[in-house]
Order: sequence, then structure tokens, then C-alpha cells
Amino acid sequence: MAASSLSCFSTTNFQLSSQTKPALLVAPQRLIITATVSEKPPPSQPAPPEKPSKLPIRKIPGDYGVPLIGPWRDRQDYFYNQGRDEFFKSRIQKYQSTVYRTNMPPGPFISFRPNVVALLDGKSFPALFDTEKVEKRDLFTGTFMPSTDLTGGYRTLSYLDPSEPNHAKLKKLMFFMLSYRRDHVIPEFHTTYFEMFEALEAEIAAKGKAGLNAANDAASFNFLARSFYGVNPNESKLGADGPTIIGKWVLFQLHPLLSLGLPRPIEDGLLHTFRLPPFLIKKDYNRLYDFFFQNSTPILDHAETTLGVARDEACHNLVFATCFNTFGGMKIFFPNMLKWVGRAGAKLHLDLAREIRSAVKSGGVGMAAMESMPLMKSVVYEALRIEPPVPAQYAKAKRDFVVESHDAAFPIKEGEMLYGYQPLATKDPKIFYRAEEFVPERFIGEEGEKLLKHVLWSNGPENESPTVHNKQCAGKDFVVLVSRLLLVEFFLRYDSFEIAVAASPLGSAVTVTSLKRATF
Repeated sequence: MAASSLSCFSTTNFQLSSQTKPALLVAPQRLIITATVSEKPPPSQPAPPEKPSKLPIRKIPGDYGVPLIGPWRDRQDYFYNQGRDEFFKSRIQKYQSTVYRTNMPPGPFISFRPNVVALLDGKSFPALFDTEKVEKRDLFTGTFMPSTDLTGGYRTLSYLDPSEPNHAKLKKLMFFMLSYRRDHVIPEFHTTYFEMFEALEAEIAAKGKAGLNAANDAASFNFLARSFYGVNPNESKLGADGPTIIGKWVLFQLHPLLSLGLPRPIEDGLLHTFRLPPFLIKKDYNRLYDFFFQNSTPILDHAETTLGVARDEACHNLVFATCFNTFGGMKIFFPNMLKWVGRAGAKLHLDLAREIRSAVKSGGVGMAAMESMPLMKSVVYEALRIEPPVPAQYAKAKRDFVVESHDAAFPIKEGEMLYGYQPLATKDPKIFYRAEEFVPERFIGEEGEKLLKHVLWSNGPENESPTVHNKQCAGKDFVVLVSRLLLVEFFLRYDSFEIAVAASPLGSAVTVTSLKRATF
């Protein structure tokens, strides 16, 4: 998700309208999204000595196999023979441990250091966030890093460790990107997604069904362009091509980690073994870059004059944060969330509709109203828990330390690569009851709120805040906000809906088969 933060987010007066309900006027409010942007780093002190673990010390089980062959075999299991989830679960059973050694794709000939220590439970996983013990330099995509030719020759913020001087500058730039036009986020979200719902209804009327993903892609990009940069891309030279260009550009970065459903000899022999040459996407990327450069002058001015970041580098970071992080998150998470809500059935739909409509009666859609919707908030957190939009986390040990699972303690050596598969950590049955189930009310009430520390989608616990000194997604609260807005807009307009779901290389492919308009 976007590396960004909103320290003070104001809403403006706007109207929510539908064909069945009167307009709702929003009272001016202020949204406080917490983030620490201190200019001064924390005092440099030696790391305190670790307390001896009370758990039995165990040698990390597993091995990496013969060089080249071992990583290749693990890649076959991960993508084809077992699939991602079974790849991890079968080894947990084999080693009787949620911490073990394995290889992670892609391996040779893209990555020649695929060896990792996997952390696959909710207790060991947070070691990946501890910047005193681990570093995140060039580890955003894991054991390989895409060519910087895909990002204008720059290592963007996602690939920087907090110890690098440019990290704080670029993270502050992302903070500013969102705060600069904070008044526009809620009204532009309403406008854009109102248009999307109208289009879905028309398509269902004509065809009996409508694809959600393509419609959401277009709406997400339009919303981000309108709210962050004040421009409708359809009225620019970019036109409606933004989502398509982003899809191709992301493919050039992530193809070693994706299964596209192609025949194995083609997919594994080409996409998982060799890098696609960046020059093939350069012309399209330049169109995207030009769109951002032409429409982000105040943000680039701030980067150059206040933060000391060159305009070119700043713009490439804006492209990455907006298109890869934020758009990519909305592209994956919005269909996933509606998938889980859709599967939960009509009772949840009715409960959400009643709660949301009751909360907005007096003051319209604003932050105060959304804070008074405990079920809606819990549903968003539960969707982030059960299917986080970014499932993998990587880090490299800065020094020797001990990591604990629920059952044992394991010595980690300096320089070792650590990997966490988040869906196993956030579905840890020793932390969450009915861990494999979507439980809409899970995070309601005092006991529910205590569980938020185990919701880890943002590269940090949900009950903590991003700072310039850590790698937690600086747009954590923004992502939660727009996810809540999607549910609010949806259930102000509809009583219920039905869907069909299929697999997709990124998230789920959702087809809407029925939309029942609001009746109360």
C-alpha cells in the first residue's frame, strides 16, 4: 500500500445521492490519522541484551537442498505440485515446526540466494518488523529485486531501509502527497464509486452479470488521480489507459512470483527463470510518468524545496506509491473484501445496511459516523486479517538473535534471510478462534480490539502507527479509510448482492450476479 500518511484529514460538504434515498449532507469534520514524522531519529543506543528465552532452544529444521536443484524443486512445489498454501503447510507437518528453512521463488537464474528461514505463526512473524534486529534494504519483493530501469533508475521508497538517509525524506514526501489534498478524498471517492455502481447495474441489466475487477480497477485509478492530483485521467492524454499500463508495468516487476495459468514449460521456463527486459515497457511507463509529472507540481515543489529531493526522483516515487502500492492494494483488496462479505450472506448484508444507514442519518457520511459503525469497522479488519493484500514479508538479520514460536526458540544468525507468509500468521489458531473462518464481528468490543495487534497487513501491527524510522505502511490509516468508505457507499445503495468467484493471479476474480437496491 502507499507509503503515505494523513496527519490531519478534513472532509468537505458534499452530497450522497441515490435513486432510492434522499441526499445526505456531510457536516465539516476532521479526521486524525496518527503518524510520527519527527525530524530527529531516536537516540542511538546499543541494543539491550536479550532476555533468555523460557522456551526450549531448537535448531531450525529443514534444509536448502543441492544448489540450483534444491531451489528449482521448491519452486516446482510452490507453483505447481502443491500450490502456495500447501507448500508451507506440508513442511510445517513434516518438521513439526512453524519455523524452518526452505527456498523461496524465483531462485536461479533470477535469484541466486533463495535460502530463507520461514516464520509461519503469529508469534514469530513480528520479528520481521523489528528494525533493531533486521533490515529491509532491497527486500520489498523478496529474494530478488526488479531492475531500477523500471523506476527511472531509482530505488524507490519501498526498497529503502530506515537506516538509509533517503528513506525519511521520501516517506515524508508520501505523507505530504496525501495531506495536500485531504479535503478531496471522501467526495471524490463518492463520485467515482457512484459512477462505478451505475455502470455495474447497467451491465447486469444488459448481460445478467458484471465483472467487478475491471470496473474497480478503473474506479480506483480515477479516484486516486482525482483526489491526490486533482485531474480526471480520462480528460488527459493518458485517457482510460492507466490501469492497463500499470498492469503491464507491475507484471514486469512481479512475473517471477506469479502463476498466470500458462503451460508450465512456458511460464516456469521463461517467466520464473529469466527477467523480462525493461525496454519493452519503457514507452508505456513514460506515458504514466508524464501524466504524474504534469499533474503533481505542488508535490514536486515540496519535494525539491523542502525535502531536498530531485523532482525526477520524487515523481518516480509518486508513480510507484500511487500505482504499485495504493492502486495495487485497492485492485487486490476491494474485490477480496466484497468476496468475503458476499459469501457471508444476506444477514450480514442487512446488519451492515442497518448500521450504516442509521449512523449517517443525522450527519451524513463523515468520520464521526464511520467511527460509530462497529460492525462495519470489524468487517474491514477481518478481511485484512483473513486475506491480506500483501501476503509476503522479508527481512535480513542485522545481528544474531533468537526468534520464538509458540513452542520453541530458534537462533537466527547475522545475514540470514527471514520470510513470513502472512496468511498463516494471521490465521494462527493459537491466537484467533475459528481462525480459518470469516467472522464479521471478530474485532467488536474491548476483547476484539485487543486482537488488532495481530492484524499485520501493513508491515506492522494494526494498533501501532507508521513513523519515518520504521517500515510500517505510512498509508495504513488511509487504506482502512477507503476500505470503510467502500462498504459505506455500497450498503447505502444496496440491501444485498450475490457474486461468483474465480481464481486470479492477483487476488480473486469477482463477478457480480445480483444487486438488490436499498428498500429502507
